[in-house]
Amino acid sequence: MKRFKNISLIYECDQPTLERAALLAKANHARLTIIHAIKEFPNSWQHLYVDNKPVDVKKLVMEDQQKRLNELASSVHSLGVHPKTRLLEGEPFVEIIRDVIDYHRDLVVMTMDSKPGWREFFFGNTVSAMMRDCPCPVLALKPTQSRCFKTILVAVDPVLVGDSHDTLNRVILELASSLAVLEGAELHVVHAWRLEGESMMRGRFGIPTADVDRAVLQEFEKRRDLVDSLLKKHSVSPQHVHLPKGEAIPAITELVKNLGVDLLVMGTVCRTGIPGFIIGNTAEQILNAVECSTLTVKPEGFVSPVTTH
Repeated sequence: MKRFKNISLIYECDQPTLERAALLAKANHARLTIIHAIKEFPNSWQHLYVDNKPVDVKKLVMEDQQKRLNELASSVHSLGVHPKTRLLEGEPFVEIIRDVIDYHRDLVVMTMDSKPGWREFFFGNTVSAMMRDCPCPVLALKPTQSRCFKTILVAVDPVLVGDSHDTLNRVILELASSLAVLEGAELHVVHAWRLEGESMMRGRFGIPTADVDRAVLQEFEKRRDLVDSLLKKHSVSPQHVHLPKGEAIPAITELVKNLGVDLLVMGTVCRTGIPGFIIGNTAEQILNAVECSTLTVKPEGFVSPVTTH
């Protein structure tokens, strides 16, 4: 996979995330930058004294964190990767997204969890905000995720039409399939579907059961053909295609669990009329429900609500 050229890794991250980001950068011949954004320091810290001497707490913290970034960068030199580092101050997710925009990053890698206590005060939990507002793909890795994914699941929606949706389906399929090749993983494709109004047709309208069953089968065949056409169009040949009947949230969540999915790849869809909120209700709830690593991709033309300086 040689898609990414400018990858950023968000600190704090665990060692497996660091190594995966480094190996992705190496496989793509990409630049890797370790980004650390610290929340602004309290004003009261500017007037601290120890033994009647002023102490520059901000300077001490910044120097300590820069030292840590340098150590992280050095730790992957043995993998043939030499990351740069950037230490930022401000609201973490805002500063990280500004960095993405200013430096044209094309992938953000981060660890899913956030540690409590003083570290959370400074570093915060930026995963949800990044998934909403970051213009480039976000790879959020489950803590202690091993180097190799064994099972990758990509969720597609061939029903939505239009250039942006077509591009989104193409991009997520390309990313998922190329990652599967790179990692030696099994690739699965899922599209959850249902016949609109089926329960009402069966209950309130008195439509014969055989007719409703026939309509359900026709809908299934339609969705199957749409998925087959989509995969053929983009030359993707997954090991398995899943077409669970039902609401997307429980259907995909259950499939992730049953397959033991390591990585879920999903496109995100804009909420109509609400600029700046890009993860659709379905996608957001699925991402909140699963425990695996995720790769989220924005629609073409998405503009982040975060502005640069």
